[in-house]
Amino acid sequence: MKPSAIDLDRLLRRLHLPTVRRLYADLETRAEKEEMSHRDYLAILIAEEVAHRGETRVRRSVHQARFPFLATIEEFDFTFQSSVRLSLIGSALGPELISEGRTMVLCGPSGTGKTHLAIAIAYKAIQNGGTAVFREANHLIEELSEATRRGTLRQAMEPYLHTDVLVIDELGYLTYPQDAANVLFQVVNQRYLQKKAIVVTTNKPLEKWAGVLHDKDLAEAIIDRVLARGRLIELRGASYRTRHLKNTKDDGASLDDRSARVSGISGPEFQEPTDLDACRRGIGFGPDSRRSWRKLNRRPRPFVDGIRHQLPARGRKQARWECDALPDWWRRDAELVAARGRSRGTARAHRGLPLSRFNLA
Repeated sequence: MKPSAIDLDRLLRRLHLPTVRRLYADLETRAEKEEMSHRDYLAILIAEEVAHRGETRVRRSVHQARFPFLATIEEFDFTFQSSVRLSLIGSALGPELISEGRTMVLCGPSGTGKTHLAIAIAYKAIQNGGTAVFREANHLIEELSEATRRGTLRQAMEPYLHTDVLVIDELGYLTYPQDAANVLFQVVNQRYLQKKAIVVTTNKPLEKWAGVLHDKDLAEAIIDRVLARGRLIELRGASYRTRHLKNTKDDGASLDDRSARVSGISGPEFQEPTDLDACRRGIGFGPDSRRSWRKLNRRPRPFVDGIRHQLPARGRKQARWECDALPDWWRRDAELVAARGRSRGTARAHRGLPLSRFNLA
């Protein structure tokens, strides 16, 4: 049979070489123009096929791992989470994680990056040619507990025994059934005997696992097997999820200003502070203050009453009004007082305050 009569597409399809079948015709034209050797032509086709298969395998393994999200070690912010360094988890990112069956426990409060690191370690193991399964602790324990009641525990454990890396996430967050230690020990013990890698994230210190799993002896046995070929890494610090919130003191802005910055809605033209700091910006204290607060407080305004009740006893006696910061309704009342010649009622609230202090110019 002549070579030109061979159905190359059919043979490549039979050998399951889709990338070679897709690229060989275009590469043939390029090889003729560049005078490429037969070896280079074949090497390029095989390299493209291998690369495509590697990408396909990684995508398939990531899908089978059931990660809640995909995270890499390059995306982890080590500057924000300074309690952990890349060198501490560097050994877990290499092929020895699978070949030596190493384990790791990531312990710390919520938001410190435990799940991110666990997924990044498992994803790196997939890139190195292995497989991984991600499972939340409550789902894993509930599934195995239900299988125990049905008598199918061994079948339910199969997916968690044969994978190269098992990630158990959020151990200790929720309440587990009474046989939690029993079913979890069987998974951990079988993987320990087979030298399979385990990554556990938890918000509870190891000494509290006995209360979480309802069995002190089995909890100690689980910890002993997990740390036999592994390492405990404690993560500390603030939550990364709420890093945009600033836990600082009041910067001098009123409550309405702060809400306007968050919501985008402009605040009122004249602020009426209700907290003590805002009141102190409108009321001065010092040895020169001789005005009686009781005279001002005769004016039944919520603004005044709100200030008075938040001032200390000493501040009430030495309070004076800084009229430059007065709202508009005080300015209008001052003009009314001037027009009526200090009539009864309204003028009584301002008795003893000269009109020059209202700064009406």
